[in-house]
Amino acid sequence: MKILARPLLRLMATYRLRTDDRDLLRAQFQELLRHIPLLYAILSANVIAIAVASRHIPSVLLAEIIPFAFCAFCLTRAVWWWRRRFGHFNDAMIRRLMLSTSVIASGMAAAVVTWVTMLFPYGAMADHSHFVFFVAITLIACVFFLMPVRSAALSVASIGIVPSIAYFLLADPGRMWVEASILAFVGVGMVYVLNRYNRSFAELIYSQRDLRTRQLETERLSEENRRIALTDALSGLPNRRALIARLEDLHRRSQTQAVTVGILFVDLDGFKQINDNFGHELGDTIIRRISDEFARLLPDDAVLFRMGGDEFAILIDGREAEAQAMAIARSILGWLALPLRLAAHEFQVGASIGVATSSGLVVDPYELLRRADTAMYRAKAEGGNGAQTYTPDMDAGREWRQQLETEMRLGIDRSEFTVLYQPLVDARSGKVVAVEALARWPGRSGEELGPGEFIPVAESSGLIHPLGLLVLRRACAELASQPGLRLNVNVSPAQFRHPHFESEVAAVLRETGFPPQRLQIEITEGYLIDHPARANRAITAFADMGVQVVLDDFGSGFASIGYLRQFPFSGIKIDRSLAAGLGQDPKALMLVTGMVHLANGLDMSVTAEGIETDNQAALFRLAGCHELQGFHFGMPTTLARIVAEESRSAA
Repeated sequence: MKILARPLLRLMATYRLRTDDRDLLRAQFQELLRHIPLLYAILSANVIAIAVASRHIPSVLLAEIIPFAFCAFCLTRAVWWWRRRFGHFNDAMIRRLMLSTSVIASGMAAAVVTWVTMLFPYGAMADHSHFVFFVAITLIACVFFLMPVRSAALSVASIGIVPSIAYFLLADPGRMWVEASILAFVGVGMVYVLNRYNRSFAELIYSQRDLRTRQLETERLSEENRRIALTDALSGLPNRRALIARLEDLHRRSQTQAVTVGILFVDLDGFKQINDNFGHELGDTIIRRISDEFARLLPDDAVLFRMGGDEFAILIDGREAEAQAMAIARSILGWLALPLRLAAHEFQVGASIGVATSSGLVVDPYELLRRADTAMYRAKAEGGNGAQTYTPDMDAGREWRQQLETEMRLGIDRSEFTVLYQPLVDARSGKVVAVEALARWPGRSGEELGPGEFIPVAESSGLIHPLGLLVLRRACAELASQPGLRLNVNVSPAQFRHPHFESEVAAVLRETGFPPQRLQIEITEGYLIDHPARANRAITAFADMGVQVVLDDFGSGFASIGYLRQFPFSGIKIDRSLAAGLGQDPKALMLVTGMVHLANGLDMSVTAEGIETDNQAALFRLAGCHELQGFHFGMPTTLARIVAEESRSAA
């Protein structure tokens, strides 16, 4: 019994409508919905054909009333389905309609077979052939059109074909066995094709579903990748790419309609020192905190972006963008004016903000960014912790700097730069013991520029490194024949930052034959704050070579004393600002004396610069300084003149 029960249950399952798979059920219904009106039309045509073939039969019920009722029912159902071909069906309605269609199709198959068997006794041999033909065509059409719904097609085949075959084999004393056999053969073939079709149809639906799933997953991953690509990982804010994409979208909009856009470029002041001194983990915490606070300060129509490092951008899109931009800048500066408390520390962070707007014009995203960036650098150049709105005159300065950079590049290649020297004298004897090399540019075509004009451009463009090496090489070559003089060279932080600076200085010394012990490099504390590890390596490397390194502008910064212990300096150079206070403020002399004692305790030499009077020179001598420098002892001039004047003084 168990052996028979399993195949029987499997057979019965083929006659049940599958409702467990929503996608398959909907696909079957859509196929049925497209074909069923045509099925009813074909059934009506076949019934009419049978009625015409049996019109000579005396029974009005069989020959006229039943065919008419059947056709009316078919046409009514066809119209009903036709009107609903574009309708919306939920899953419950689909299940109900497909079940009712299976029942109706089975009932109609049974009705057609019953009607034909009732007509069969009235017909002659020729009529019997017509009856068999039309029954077969009708049932085949039903199975064919119902193939998407296997349960309905099998029900029609079972209810229609099996009884028809049995009846035709027994009727008309066995003379219809050929037709019955053909019908049986066709029925078996239809069932086989029906099963294959349904299996393929189901696999197609499953494949389409898998494809849709993979497409959705791909789209989700693509969207996730796009979100990641447009999001700053640290702050969770949109990044530079997102800003460019947004600006490009505004650019497209501005070509067809008026668009007002404002952008603020925010660069934090003082953050780098905090990051270097307290570590990147605390720096990251500060960035997240500032990001949250900036976002809180913004109006609804403004978007905050993190450009990277300590730079942010704010985009405003709307008619009030121009007015809102400076209001946002004031809000940010007001919040940053308050101390930032984190991890038991209190920090003070400022910001340089550049503002650029575009009202009613085609928005060029890169130009707008450049303008905001230009305005930000103007704010930073004016001391930082402020906001500047872009004006066209800022571009004039930028174009001048670009032109000057081009001229400097050519001037370095052509060796247009020369070197002047300012003497440093021994505080006791007054004898010139060293000279400081100073770059000049007399070879420039047109107006000669002072170092205060071309040095900043050289530093910002990266030309300070080749320019510094040019000055060093020329000075070493000129002083090589003056064994009694030491050479002092003021080095820009941009030069000190160069990874090959020490090796290139050593190469210049070898090339010119200048003794390393006679070279003294001066560096300001600003670079030490920004790059303490790199500075320590470089100073140690120079000390190993025999080159002395002194801390320039000592006393002008808040952390100079700490650097005397941290770095192996050979001396300090007291800032010129302290010379102006000597003789007027008693505390100034005490301060200078304290600096000298501190340096002596650390075995460092002390040089005072900026001396312009006899009184200042006397006070610095009294304080204990070793060397003195300033206009009082000589203006920058040629080495030959310094040597000549020193020779006359000695004579």
